[in-house]
Amino acid sequence: MIDEKNKKDLYIKSNPYFFKIIGISAFILIIFILTASIFFDAPLEEKAEPYNAPNPSKSAWFLLWTQELASYGSYYVYIIIFLFIFYMLLPFFIKKLPVQAKWFNTAYKWINILSIIIFLAILTLTIIAYFFRKEYWLLGF
Repeated sequence: MIDEKNKKDLYIKSNPYFFKIIGISAFILIIFILTASIFFDAPLEEKAEPYNAPNPSKSAWFLLWTQELASYGSYYVYIIIFLFIFYMLLPFFIKKLPVQAKWFNTAYKWINILSIIIFLAILTLTIIAYFFRKEYWLLGF
């Protein structure tokens, strides 16, 4: 049975302005994406023809980083598997840390830094694959 003192620990303390910031940020992001979609077409290819394959054949933009990583060697695919397992198990790693609704909480500093580094690496690989890969998957400008 949970007494009144321990009942307070079940709730996450938060600032009401925190959710207002999230709502405003989500709205700005949606407006940005809608505006960008007006100026940039979706990078879709024509219907696939088995006897006339495009060179290079690229995957969808959100998977290009995996294609770029796999082009360096077959063992680099394990990085993708490791990242998947790491982020799936992350809630179990941070279970003992204090829970607070706060942007860039100092208790999660290593997770924040690691996630930003991973994001920048994925972004870099995507940019390389999308803009700098030419025929036969060679780098070019």
